[in-house]
Amino acid sequence: MKHAKWISVLMLLFVPLIAAAQLAPTERIVTQVPFKFAVGDVAMPAGEVTVQLANVNSWVLTVSNRDAKKAIFTLAAATAAKKAAPESALVFHKYGDRYFLVAMMIGDSRAVYEFRQSKLEKELIAQNLRPAEEVLLASAR
Repeated sequence: MKHAKWISVLMLLFVPLIAAAQLAPTERIVTQVPFKFAVGDVAMPAGEVTVQLANVNSWVLTVSNRDAKKAIFTLAAATAAKKAAPESALVFHKYGDRYFLVAMMIGDSRAVYEFRQSKLEKELIAQNLRPAEEVLLASAR
């Protein structure tokens, strides 16, 4: 039983690394986002958004808007979906006129990166508000 506990801990540590390998360090996901949105607790302007791995051995991602000269580093939990996504996409939750980046899917892969919820989104959820989901297709470059 003692060994099974350690094996499960090790598996939980390596699953994100396996999923992170789906996005090559030189590959980027790029899409045009027509609205302001939040990544964690950081506001990002509308425009062309690029998401890529910050480090080949981690699940730290950079989210940037070159035109607005704004970039952030953020943690994302790498998971594996039940089936491969047909195309790369960014997934947002919408509450009224506020958008929150919640996930990134990699095309032709089961890899999904889930971003942490912001304090504001947690408050909106606590108020029993249900988000609408917006999916923007992206291209891998």
